[in-house]
Amino acid sequence: MEKTMKVSCLGPMGSYSEHAAQSMCVGYEVVLCHNFPEAVRKLTAGEVDYAVLPVENSLNGGVSECLDLLDSENVFGVREDLLLVDHRLAMLEGTREEDIDTVCSHEQALGQCSEYLERRFPQAQFVETTSTVESLRLLNGHTAGIVGAHVKREGVVLSEENIADSRGNYTRFLLVERAGAQPEHSVMVFFSAVCQHKPGALVNLLKIFRRYSLNLTRIQSRPVKEQFGQYRFFIEIAGDIGNERVKAALSEAKHVCSSFKLLGAYG
Repeated sequence: MEKTMKVSCLGPMGSYSEHAAQSMCVGYEVVLCHNFPEAVRKLTAGEVDYAVLPVENSLNGGVSECLDLLDSENVFGVREDLLLVDHRLAMLEGTREEDIDTVCSHEQALGQCSEYLERRFPQAQFVETTSTVESLRLLNGHTAGIVGAHVKREGVVLSEENIADSRGNYTRFLLVERAGAQPEHSVMVFFSAVCQHKPGALVNLLKIFRRYSLNLTRIQSRPVKEQFGQYRFFIEIAGDIGNERVKAALSEAKHVCSSFKLLGAYG
């Protein structure tokens, strides 16, 4: 009997992560998790074949928790997908906006709708939930939520307009598998690096890719835990991981860094 492939992601049903998982893994069984670490744990434990993680938003930048998981866990990104984010204000039927004193949703959604919220609900309290859909559980006559336009619930009314600060709001999702053999080819290569703590270390790292004429498409820094003043850089380059020039550049980069890890090759 043919095995049903499984993919884990942040739930509950209707979350953006679940929406991305359904799109990226058609026909797979989607395993909904309470948080991103649980989704990764199920993958590394062999309970699922893949996990879907949001790694970057066009308004808020990198999703720090997921970047840290990519760096710390034995996983590897093999495909990316962009999902258009269409945030809608959610209220119970009969609730008036002027009665709202609390707005709840995932921290990313609250941040991506901050201008709208400050303008329409300047006195409101903002409460973070584990996912956008989780905010529906907290709705009452004085509490609104923020969910995707694709979410439908009986008794819940969504705003007619997208309330995000930008209509061109995209989230980049990465499909990850347990680390093993790398793909033979790619369009993009993603890695993390901690530079040696000395003057010019980052410049020397970046010069390697300039020398090999490789374009850096993304770079973000995160503090290294328990090492104040040290930073880990998450860098994406345009290149085929099977190309000898790319291999040489990555090899040189590894040798000038105190820490280096390939996080994915995809596209």
